[in-house]
Amino acid sequence: MTTDGSWWKDAVLYELYVRAFRDADGDGHGDLRGVCERLDYVRDLGVDVLWLLPLSPSPLRDDGYDVSDYYGIHPDYGTLDDLRALLDGAHARGLKVITDLVMNHTSSDHPWFQASRRRQEGKADWYVWSDDPSRYAGTRVIFTDSESSNWSWDAVRGQYYWHRFFHHQPDLNYDNPEVRSTMLDVVRFWLELGVDGFRLDAIPYLFQREGTNCENLPETHAFLKELRAFVEGIEPGAFLLGEVNQWPEDTLPYFGDGFDEMPLLFHFPVMPRLWKALAEGSAAPIRWILERTPAIPPSCQWVVFLRNHDELTLEMVTDAERAFMYACYAPEPVMRLNVGIRRRLAPLCDFDRARVELLHSLLMTLPGTPILYYGDEIGMGDDLTLPDRNGVRTPMQWTDGPGAGFSSAQQTYAPLLTGPSAPANVNVAAAERDQGSLLHWLRRLIAIRKGREALGRGTFTMLPSPDPALAVFLSTSERDAVVSVHNLAGEPRRVTLSVPALAGRDLRLGFGGRLEDGVCLGSVAPAEALPVALGAHGYAWWWPEDDA
Repeated sequence: MTTDGSWWKDAVLYELYVRAFRDADGDGHGDLRGVCERLDYVRDLGVDVLWLLPLSPSPLRDDGYDVSDYYGIHPDYGTLDDLRALLDGAHARGLKVITDLVMNHTSSDHPWFQASRRRQEGKADWYVWSDDPSRYAGTRVIFTDSESSNWSWDAVRGQYYWHRFFHHQPDLNYDNPEVRSTMLDVVRFWLELGVDGFRLDAIPYLFQREGTNCENLPETHAFLKELRAFVEGIEPGAFLLGEVNQWPEDTLPYFGDGFDEMPLLFHFPVMPRLWKALAEGSAAPIRWILERTPAIPPSCQWVVFLRNHDELTLEMVTDAERAFMYACYAPEPVMRLNVGIRRRLAPLCDFDRARVELLHSLLMTLPGTPILYYGDEIGMGDDLTLPDRNGVRTPMQWTDGPGAGFSSAQQTYAPLLTGPSAPANVNVAAAERDQGSLLHWLRRLIAIRKGREALGRGTFTMLPSPDPALAVFLSTSERDAVVSVHNLAGEPRRVTLSVPALAGRDLRLGFGGRLEDGVCLGSVAPAEALPVALGAHGYAWWWPEDDA
């Protein structure tokens, strides 16, 4: 593993829910052995990093984000030896593996909490307790659909305990040095086991202070710097991706000086604006959020995504924008959750291939490291009859046969999808046979993205456009340049663009779809007069002819 962190600038991540991916032992739950059986599929997709959702023992009230033992594997998923085998298999294929590290809270079933609620010696203050539930009154409730307060009463202890998420997920007390030390021990355990890094869950909320909103506190940054130094001492260059669901200016401090805090952070606010831009047929929302995004240390990187295992969050939009997004993408109340939308990517696009491709083209040309969510590469749907976020966490559809090739069990942890996106209609085997499938297209997209240095590590600019429906991106590095044009409108667009930064160079049309009127792949034109003809929701990537 390199120590300069540069490898992940060219990487593509694949987010994988072990419970949903492949059931090797026939008990209805996906497991680590099942993931091992499908590592060739993941490698062939072209991705570089597997992000595994929580693996540890848990009552699964929140799909493993309610941890009850930080040092083990949930028995439904297998054993530590199974994880070692998965790591060996992934590494042999050139894949890295990161796991979720849930630092902010545990399950209320965790022995630590059970000891703390009984005031047992050594654990009494491992969680945040209070006689007064009005403390930290300026702190927002995150799960507004299920929790009315961040405090819950515990009859055993006779006090209230603090939780930023579900009431069955009490927050650890990071003011306790033993808690901080123990969590570093957890980090050491998994790194020494062989994982390549972590996605750090919910890190803005580790500390609480009266008179604040209990987010982004100096104490939090101090601990994360300690964590980064600790990790570098064990595995230099380990992959550390922070989940900071904040505005760009509030997220920026988590990068630190570029080497002392988080090397990678999600760019949460850009995601809803991609969807808003698509709904409006205008690039303005994308331009607005990118102009609001400050420069980051050159050693760091944003991480971008279209959808994931949670709801499509609408926290960082205005009330009017949220109402617009609900009307466009979640017209039925069952489609909404907390302050967001609980639908998968393909249904959000009404299963329209053109829109799915357009969004992925945007994803792969935005500044940052992109993440794909399992199943989106074949256009899987969702199940709105399931509660909470479970509707976007259904079994992977490998075949049109029994159990969708996911499991031989009569009953799986969640039902298989029905209707137009049922396994009979959407599955990997069929996509493999069809050279024109979304799966094959996405493999080509990833390969091209990884072959263009400018997209991974170049300088990004959103260029002016004579047509407000067109998002025009320029990425340049010392040896490469890519101009990508995206038509957010549902009608064809034709313009002539000028790219002064590449003046004097001829550009070749190297990748694109929905092209019209004689403009075809391989066409060459001067950067000063670039003819762009795109069909509805079309896209095109150009690069210098001398780089072809």
